Amino acid sequence: MSTASDQYYVPEGSHWPIIAAGGVFVLFIGFAFWMNGVGAGKIFSVVGTLITVYLFYGWFKSVIHESLSGKYNTQVDSSFRQGMMWFITSEVSFFVVLFGALAYFRMITLPYLGGEGFLANSHLLWPEFDATWPILTPPNPEAYPPTEAMGPMGIPLLNTILLLTSGATITWAHHGLKHHNQKALVVGLILTIALGATFMGFQAYEYYHAYHALNLTLNSGVYGSTFYLLTGFHGLHVTIGTIMLVFIAIRSAQGHFTPEKHFAFEGVAWYWHFVDVVWIGLYIFVYWL
Repeated sequence: MSTASDQYYVPEGSHWPIIAAGGVFVLFIGFAFWMNGVGAGKIFSVVGTLITVYLFYGWFKSVIHESLSGKYNTQVDSSFRQGMMWFITSEVSFFVVLFGALAYFRMITLPYLGGEGFLANSHLLWPEFDATWPILTPPNPEAYPPTEAMGPMGIPLLNTILLLTSGATITWAHHGLKHHNQKALVVGLILTIALGATFMGFQAYEYYHAYHALNLTLNSGVYGSTFYLLTGFHGLHVTIGTIMLVFIAIRSAQGHFTPEKHFAFEGVAWYWHFVDVVWIGLYIFVYWL
């Protein structure tokens, strides 16, 4: 005879999915209006953001309540882990596409625009075009002033150290959780959050410096576009990961996790390590090469 612990928990119907769909719809409509100069864009963006914040608060609260009520058995835990692995796999695919676009521009498009190979089309660009990466010389210096490439030293190197250190601190927190050391768990999470927040602060300053001192903008051709696309999306992931770590730190301080049951912590830790690995790739291919 089966018991409740043997059964796979299926939650009751929920209103959260429709709120999620509505919030995301309003948010993206707001962004689209805002970027195209429509006056209501800012209002839609604020409303969409508030709906999304309410969504996360309410839905997370429901899931946490279900977990603490003992409704999740090992089968559910296994499903959660599979879901998180597939989610991270999709994120890996996303960044693989971005790296692939960068490689295509640098290894295929740039050489044939410089006159190499059977696809040579050097006549499409200005006579002084130099087929070396990064492309910094514009056809009209008055309309598009020259830019400077971002070097690997300074803030990029410091941010690399910060993220690698954060990978060590969250591993220390995980070790503390497994060995019933709540102090190490909470302190490790707080340090990881601080390192993530510091990383975002330095990246914001780097963007400001790039725009105003180096004249590296989204109008700086393919180099500017790929630089902000890759580093910007990674920065978004760091921001999301830091927010998740804040929630996990609060739950850890309240004693929600045990060495046997702590998928929420592990899922966020996996995500954070993924963010670390992606940054190493970015640092090498965007700043060094």
